[in-house]
Amino acid sequence: MHRTLPHLQWLSLSLTILMSLFFHISHGDVGTAARYSPPYLPTECYGNDASQFPSSNLFAVAGDGIWDNGAACGRQYLVRCISASRPQACAQNQTIQIKIVDYIGRAASTPTASNTTMVLSQTAFGTIANSTTSPSINIEFQQV
Repeated sequence: MHRTLPHLQWLSLSLTILMSLFFHISHGDVGTAARYSPPYLPTECYGNDASQFPSSNLFAVAGDGIWDNGAACGRQYLVRCISASRPQACAQNQTIQIKIVDYIGRAASTPTASNTTMVLSQTAFGTIANSTTSPSINIEFQQV
């Protein structure tokens, strides 16, 4: 009887590993994103300071759901496109890290869609989605 215990432990571990290969475990939240174009200044977080933008131009505007009364300023998120209303809008296997620089209610330019979780810069949106295919996308995002 004692010989079956290691066998059962090995079988249990093997099944756990096998199951993890079939199911994607998400550690982020799901939301929506639109895009916006210049002008990007001024912003609610940093005013007219152009040095607020990362050199990669991967930044975003926070929607009401993540704005947190301004505490979102400077937060960094990992963002990836998971789906869109139009086929093949998402760039496969692309995850970007963006910085929140503004609030959607005070952005200097109009986003391509309203009531989204965040609005990505042209560069950020174009990195994870085909910007000509869809005005908004469904995203998975995680604060880092």
